[in-house]
Amino acid sequence: MADDSSYAIEVTVRPEYLEDQSDPAQDRYLFAYYITIRNVGSVGAKLISRHWVITDGHMKVEEVRGAGVVGEQPHLDPGQSFEYNSGCALATPVGTMHGSYQMLADDGTHFEAEIASFTVSIPRTLH
Repeated sequence: MADDSSYAIEVTVRPEYLEDQSDPAQDRYLFAYYITIRNVGSVGAKLISRHWVITDGHMKVEEVRGAGVVGEQPHLDPGQSFEYNSGCALATPVGTMHGSYQMLADDGTHFEAEIASFTVSIPRTLH
């Protein structure tokens, strides 16, 4: 059996506030997030599904599950990466997101790639 380093996916996130699409007077704050998924393991793998946990500043939690990302189920050979962007709307100017991607390795092993918690916020809200 291969060790866990065979199944290693690195996820980096860059969030961005979309001021021109937001309406603070209506408690509507839109954020984009740019994701890079890189296979740093030794076995190729396909992204099957995603699970996001989105928490706004009032601690209201929304969970999102679905197949693939942006309509795709990318396959990543070792060293390969995939980039995409998506977005979310919150009722507060600050929130957090975290989750995981469910992966299927070329050898049939199912594993999860964790998405570490990150903050989305309007500029000058957090110090």
